[in-house]
Amino acid sequence: MEAAITILALFLVAFVALGVYATVKAVGAAKRGVDRTITQARRTVEDTTLRAKSFGQTGVAGELAQLRLALRTSMRATQDALHAGAAEDASLAESVALFRRLSEHGLELDDELKRLEREPDRATVAGLLPKLRERTQRITHSAESLRWAARDRARQFADDDLDALNAQIDIEAGALRHWTVEDPSQASGAGAPASAPGQGPGTDWPEPAASADPSAGTSSTAEQAWSGPAREESPQAITAPDPRLRTTYPWQKSTRPETTN
Repeated sequence: MEAAITILALFLVAFVALGVYATVKAVGAAKRGVDRTITQARRTVEDTTLRAKSFGQTGVAGELAQLRLALRTSMRATQDALHAGAAEDASLAESVALFRRLSEHGLELDDELKRLEREPDRATVAGLLPKLRERTQRITHSAESLRWAARDRARQFADDDLDALNAQIDIEAGALRHWTVEDPSQASGAGAPASAPGQGPGTDWPEPAASADPSAGTSSTAEQAWSGPAREESPQAITAPDPRLRTTYPWQKSTRPETTN
């Protein structure tokens, strides 16, 4: 009885622990989903604001907005391309590691551009724009190099797969269209020896007998050719034995002569 109670208690504790673990995992997943949603919403709002500033403002503020927008767009596109390719091609792991190092420089530049947007001294900011523009171009150029290299690699693999598939389809199509057409001349030549009299396997046609009469020889040859290898004599009629000539035995009754009245 005590053992049963102990087992039930252990099962209860295990179920409670499993429920707590599942609850914690579900809460963590929900929290990550909410954080991801908030991050994407904040990013969308910020990109929309930068796009509006780049088109609506001129001067230093508009230039800074354009640099930030170009940097963020290029880095995000490269990140999506590398992560999508790394899921199918393990050789892109090194490219992903390089992009992480590049992202550190990109985030640092983006933070600096954001701080300069709130800088009241526009003259100083205008003097820093050439260097900032050069840094942005270098980072975006490196990001585009990684992105297009990954895309070209994926496209090359797809082209190679398509070429191999086309080759297999061509072979299969040729096999489906392949059929043997026998030449009529070869067919007639091959069938002639088999149909010749006296030469085919298992065929022994009788030779016609010599005759002085051509018509008789022709008819006898035709009869021998279609009647078989040997002509048998026509059967003779069987004559019934005379009962009077048969041998009589002591135990047999003698036949009575017929009487006429």
